[in-house]
Amino acid sequence: MLAILRKEINTFFSSSIGYLVIAVFLILNGLFLWVFSGDFNVFDFGFADLSAFFQLAPWVLLFLIPAITMKSFSDERKMGTLELILTKPLSHWDIVLGKYLGAFVLVILALLPTLLYVVTIHQLGNPVGNFDAGSTIGSYFGLFFLVAAYTAIGTFASTLSENQIVAFIIAVIISFFIYYGFEGISGLSVFNTIDLWIANLGMKAHFDSIGRGVIDTRDLIYFLSLTTFFIYLTVFQLKKSTK
Repeated sequence: MLAILRKEINTFFSSSIGYLVIAVFLILNGLFLWVFSGDFNVFDFGFADLSAFFQLAPWVLLFLIPAITMKSFSDERKMGTLELILTKPLSHWDIVLGKYLGAFVLVILALLPTLLYVVTIHQLGNPVGNFDAGSTIGSYFGLFFLVAAYTAIGTFASTLSENQIVAFIIAVIISFFIYYGFEGISGLSVFNTIDLWIANLGMKAHFDSIGRGVIDTRDLIYFLSLTTFFIYLTVFQLKKSTK
C-alpha cells in the first residue's frame, strides 16, 4: 500500500497536477472570500467569521476532488497498466487504499494553506482574536471528513469507466446527490413528516452539525461508514473488472 501511495504522490507532484489542484482551490476560494463582492466576501459580511469559506469549500471540492480521482483507475485501465499492478504482491485493498490515500493527502495539502484565513480572521476581530474558534475548528474537522467521503466516491467512480471524463461526471453526480440531494428532497411537501430523517441521510446535514463546534459521534460514524462503504465498493468493482 505504501508503495502505491508514494507512487500516487510522486505522480501528482512530478507533473503540474498537484500544484494546479492546490492553486485552483486556493485561487477560487481566495477570490470569492477576499476579492469578489457578494455573499461570500468576508469584508462584506460585517464581522470576523469564516462561515462563508465553509459554505463555499464543499462546492469547490465537489468538482475539484473528482478531477483528482478520475484518473486513479480509469487511466490505469486505459493504458493497460492495471494488470501489471495486479501482478505485484499487493492485495486489491492495498491498491485501492494506496490510490485513495494518495488523492486524500493531496486535497489535505490544498487545505493546509487556508489556515492563513484563520490567522487573518483572528487579526480582523474587534478586539483581536474575537471570533468563534470552536465553530472554526469544528468546520475544519467537518471538511476533513467531507474530503474523505468525496475522495472515496471519486475513487469508486474511476473504476466504472476507462474514460476519465465519464468517471469525473459520475463522481460529481454521486457526490452532489449525497451532499445536497437528500436535503433538497426533504424540502418537498410530500415528505414533510419525515423531512428531518431524509435530510440526515445526506452529508450536508452532518457537515453542518460538526460545523457548529460540537463533535457528535453520530456524525463521525456517518462519515466513516460512508467512506468505508465506497472504498469497499471500489475494491469490489476492481475485483469484478479484473476477473
